[in-house]
Amino acid sequence: MGRLEGKSVIITGAGSGIGRAASLLFTREGARLIAVDRTDGVKETVEMVKQAGGTAEAVMADAGSEADVIGFIRKAVSAHGKLDAIWANAGVSGGLVPLAEQTPEHWQEVLRVNLIGPFLAVKHSIPLMTAQGHGAIVCTASVAGLKSGASGHPYAASKAGVISLVQTTAYSLSGTGVRINAVCPGLIETGMTKPTFDRAKQRGTESKIGQLNPLKRAGQPHELAAMGLFLASDDASYVNGQAIPVDGGLTASMPYTGKPI
Repeated sequence: MGRLEGKSVIITGAGSGIGRAASLLFTREGARLIAVDRTDGVKETVEMVKQAGGTAEAVMADAGSEADVIGFIRKAVSAHGKLDAIWANAGVSGGLVPLAEQTPEHWQEVLRVNLIGPFLAVKHSIPLMTAQGHGAIVCTASVAGLKSGASGHPYAASKAGVISLVQTTAYSLSGTGVRINAVCPGLIETGMTKPTFDRAKQRGTESKIGQLNPLKRAGQPHELAAMGLFLASDDASYVNGQAIPVDGGLTASMPYTGKPI
């Protein structure tokens, strides 16, 4: 029996990176998955799941659109009769535009996907979960939502918002049996961070990637997927309202030179 055996699960942002790694891991653990992304990559993810013997269906949708969110949640219930867990993982980086050059439209789009998207996932999943008396919601935040210096302004603000959403929602769901938590990735090698890795390779400084954390390396998508699996499973039955960094230890301390103490 897998840790998610027979459970109905939705993962957004499943077309690549953390979402794809989570889709493969969750289905190996027995989940029946609705994989969501607005790109064709979600179809490739589902094909990979099926080749590995898992159960998944691809839905191309915008995680920041209320109509789309309602649609893919209904899809999960129609296909599997329930919704046990949802991971609101879809996000955009927003780039590194100087503050004085940022526009309200730029902020609105980053917030729409990164913060409004998780809100919509929460809003439309909790009636189903509270009615059945159980459920797990996982949101992807970021270390950028915990401390400065890890991203551009709109991205950091959106992820701080996700953390607050998780904390406040946990209390809104008091006594329902539904849990909500966030994972806070550090520097993870995904499509979103590819420009950072590419620039380091071009400069010959690839060995310095991740040097600010105690493990001295970047993380991989499967390492985030493992934390998401724990939070979505019954193993985390007493974990609620938390924002958990998966960052090699980056947020464990103030910045330092890297010399042993």
